[in-house]
Amino acid sequence: MIIHVVQPLETIQSIATKYNLPVNKIILDNELPNPNNLVLGQTIVILYPKEIYTVQDGDSIISIANNFGVSPMQLLRNNPSLINREFIYPGETIVISFVDEKIGPIATNGYTYPFIDKDVLRKTLPFLTYLTIFAYGVTKDGNLLDINDSEIIQMTKDFGVAPIMLITLTTNQSLFSSDVTHSILSSREKQEFLIDNILNMLKTKGYYGLNIDSGYLLLEDKDPFVNFLTLLTTRLNSEGFIVICTLTPQTFIVSDFKELDFTSIGRVVNRVILLSYEWGFSFGPPLSVTSYDLVRQFLDEAIIQISPDKIFLGIPSIGYNWQLPYIENVSKVYSVSNRAAINLAVEVGATIFFDELLQAPHFHYFDDSTGVSVPHIVWFKDARSINSLVKFVPDYGLYGVGIWNIMSFFAQMWLVINSQYEIISVL
Repeated sequence: MIIHVVQPLETIQSIATKYNLPVNKIILDNELPNPNNLVLGQTIVILYPKEIYTVQDGDSIISIANNFGVSPMQLLRNNPSLINREFIYPGETIVISFVDEKIGPIATNGYTYPFIDKDVLRKTLPFLTYLTIFAYGVTKDGNLLDINDSEIIQMTKDFGVAPIMLITLTTNQSLFSSDVTHSILSSREKQEFLIDNILNMLKTKGYYGLNIDSGYLLLEDKDPFVNFLTLLTTRLNSEGFIVICTLTPQTFIVSDFKELDFTSIGRVVNRVILLSYEWGFSFGPPLSVTSYDLVRQFLDEAIIQISPDKIFLGIPSIGYNWQLPYIENVSKVYSVSNRAAINLAVEVGATIFFDELLQAPHFHYFDDSTGVSVPHIVWFKDARSINSLVKFVPDYGLYGVGIWNIMSFFAQMWLVINSQYEIISVL
């Protein structure tokens, strides 16, 4: 795998010539939104097929997979343009394998909301080990706030991916509530009731396991939270379900993440997902979302407390567009996908720069739409930043990565992961 960074005067044709690959293949692999108007500093992933096959009459994905001794999911991962199609046609070329040697196995967990576009979901599922569906809320009494997830669960299992139910100890399925958590953790009766409700939902909906996510817990609730996780994991494991706990520097209210101690939690649950400071937050200050340097610091502390082979590293697929100068609770902030960021850079004529310490791309522009020139900065993720973050998995001996979120298909992310790692299946 080669990550090419667009240089001055380069075109998609000159890049294809440089790497001796067809133009259409590069465009298709990367799902380039701007092949005829590349942005200076934009990344393009270059992959060389090792083995290819030309479709014959009567072929199917399954028959081709059987003939070459690979899984149908691997063929779809190598040829994602086939995923949302009903037929393949004689004369088409299918990539069986790439020249890159695999670094090792990796588990992948993707987060989604129930309203995800189904074509995007189908396109992403071949790259996943688990799909976590966001999210069931919990009331102070231990009742669950249901979501419309039955169709997604069935689609997930059709692709051989394990669906994971996510609960948040919140009042409205989006905002963390210390009051809700404290109420549950203060009552063994409420905990038993909540666990009964969780088990019933897991069985009724057909989930593979549970992910419990909670933030801003009071320090006084730390030991009760561990006791609850112990009770929860014991009950669910006895029924054949796994338990994952999402942990962040905001899991407990502390002034410095180095004050955190996740040892007991890591010992109790089956897996943990570690998410760093900026994950999921669209308020300041304007920085890279989950920067390389911060993740490394967080992991250095975490692996002392939690067995690395239990850990998913949280990786965001989204970035943020910040209005400047940044004023907390005043400045407008918008989330952006990789594709949206590239399109915006084309529209405003920006040059993309790359911060080596943070391993993150960014660009500046001015918005004149209101008649007043307002400066903006956009931080997002590209192939370089994804590659740097995913390499933490073999470097630290981690179990895998958790992607927030998969609502938009991030072609370059999956090119980086699929070309270098064997994606684990648990079903």
